[in-house]
Amino acid sequence: MYTGLFHTHSSVRYLVLLLLIAVVVKSFIGFTGKKPFAKADNLLSLFLLIFTHIQFLVGLLLYFVSPFVKFGPDTMSDKFTRYWTVEHIFGMLIAVVLITVARTTSKRMTEHTAKHKRLFIFNAIALLIIVVVILMSGRPLIGGMQH
Repeated sequence: MYTGLFHTHSSVRYLVLLLLIAVVVKSFIGFTGKKPFAKADNLLSLFLLIFTHIQFLVGLLLYFVSPFVKFGPDTMSDKFTRYWTVEHIFGMLIAVVLITVARTTSKRMTEHTAKHKRLFIFNAIALLIIVVVILMSGRPLIGGMQH
């Protein structure tokens, strides 16, 4: 079970990262160029939300079966255990919340530039957090599916 969840979680991250980069770039162009918020913008942010939540659910399942997540007196003093038990899930949860808030609040906005700006700011911060948290693991951002 662990191996399947791990490979799924490691693979879906690429889709989430690609969608996140696409939303950040497209919303930046829309925001700075004062472009209308098109159907493609809406669909991109929707797919990002869907795949982010799928990734989070798979990660949550993985968290409870991972041999690297350990609760004990040495959890916080061991860098490796602390990362997988606390830092990874905490950072990614913040990113998921930012992506979710970006999508849900921008949907209620009526002004096109404001929608693009909201999506850009929240998703750019989420992207930064995700990249930093992945790099904190010591694994490369691209490739390297082992712990």
